[in-house]
Amino acid sequence: MVVDGTPRPLKPLVRDEVYRIAAEALRNAARHAKARHITVEIRYEGRQFRLVVRDDGVGMDEPALREAPTGHFGLHGMRERAGIVGGRLEVLTRPGLGTVVELSIPAAVAYAASRRRPVAVASPGPEPPE
Repeated sequence: MVVDGTPRPLKPLVRDEVYRIAAEALRNAARHAKARHITVEIRYEGRQFRLVVRDDGVGMDEPALREAPTGHFGLHGMRERAGIVGGRLEVLTRPGLGTVVELSIPAAVAYAASRRRPVAVASPGPEPPE
């Protein structure tokens, strides 16, 4: 697992969908890809939030990327979830070469508003007597 950038809170809906997309990508890598190594990257960037799940499994062919086998909604569901939060999901794969699932969400959509407390400014107090 790699975390890059300063962690920032995500909006609740974004956080939930990112979690579900990550869980599905990990589940796919473990169940279907027969991956020996899986890397998860969470990147808190200024312009976007990115999640990358990379595996060294068996990969997929083009028809598997486009069509959900009967009873399987993994990639289709991940794409829908990405769209719900205004993100983009890319899946890069080839048979025998593993898979990379990358979710990117614009910062304005992804990050929760900062709740900075106002800084108290000390008043100078009364003038000293002369």
